[in-house]
Amino acid sequence: MQTVDVLVVGAGLAGLHTARLLAERGLGVLVVDRRRSLASGVRTTGIFVRRTLEDFDVPGHLLGPGVRDVVLYPPSRRAPVRLTSDRDEYRVADMPGVYEHARRAAERAGAQVRLGVRYEGLAHGVAELAGGAQDPVRVRFVVGADGARSRVARDLGLDVNRQLLVGAEIVQPMTASGDVPTFHCVLDPRIAPGYLGWVIDDGRHAHIGVAGYQHAMRGGLRQLLDRFAADAPGRAVVSAGPTGTAERRGGPIPVGGILRRLACPRGLLVGDAAGAVSPLTAGGLDPCLRLSELAADVTERYLRSGDETVLRQYDGGALRARFRGRLALRRLFAGVRSPAVAEAAVAALRTGAGQAAARRVLFGDGSFPDVKAAAPGRGTRYAAPAP
Repeated sequence: MQTVDVLVVGAGLAGLHTARLLAERGLGVLVVDRRRSLASGVRTTGIFVRRTLEDFDVPGHLLGPGVRDVVLYPPSRRAPVRLTSDRDEYRVADMPGVYEHARRAAERAGAQVRLGVRYEGLAHGVAELAGGAQDPVRVRFVVGADGARSRVARDLGLDVNRQLLVGAEIVQPMTASGDVPTFHCVLDPRIAPGYLGWVIDDGRHAHIGVAGYQHAMRGGLRQLLDRFAADAPGRAVVSAGPTGTAERRGGPIPVGGILRRLACPRGLLVGDAAGAVSPLTAGGLDPCLRLSELAADVTERYLRSGDETVLRQYDGGALRARFRGRLALRRLFAGVRSPAVAEAAVAALRTGAGQAAARRVLFGDGSFPDVKAAAPGRGTRYAAPAP
């Protein structure tokens, strides 16, 4: 039976980043993912915000053009609000390429990555795996990076996500238009109850999507997406190429805020499994990278020392305290069910105060608390900030 220090379940960005950091620190790491290819089952548009690109190494050749313009539309699509930044605020990534880059980095650091292997459960320090001729693996610690409906969270007795949006998008080839890259956002509870519809491009493909609360979606998510895609704003700008639809993506998005109980002596959670998604914007790429760095630091120190008090530093409650305002706005957003209310909300954004608030959300640096702090004996340490 193989023995590893850390089993990482899930080869998304959070899982692979955590695996690389742990392997670089000399721990034996095995990553498993039930997908046979990292190009399949992509569940994110891949929108990276400026702050992430400034702080993390995302290869430029995998990124689309910088986006400085955001247009917010009411349900009527009349009199939209345009916000323009003096910096590139967003870039859309080739996510299969980003995953493959992260995989190679983890393997270079010494981690093993096995695709087509399904995690089946954990008992008495032994992880059951399925797919091919997989034997059980004895593990000291498990990192759950297995998505919003994490099986690892349940096996470890940790918190699980309760508040979820569901999203879907069409990724379609586009012809070069020469227009300024723009992020189009539609606030319309009829197509995206509690969230929005969007159109954005990565330089080669148009990403056209909707997300919202599933219980409030009349007619089903796919029907709403197809209806929205037929006349989405910006659709003419990103005129589709002759090959038609490239792919469909979709999946659950946790928006209840970071979970309180994230770790126990047998393992911890990262990424969507930890609820590391902005409650308001539903952005998860920046939080997953930042939280993974804290997770790797805590995991290493716990496994080296055996001191369970180290795990207290991986405290979802402390991080959650930074999201009180956004959690309140999420509840407000969830309550917008009338197109008339959405029209009024967008009208409020045309005022000076409304535009300032929108800029702070869309162009600000506070998407996720920075978890870096100095520590004796090491260049940097990652610890949850005090609330």
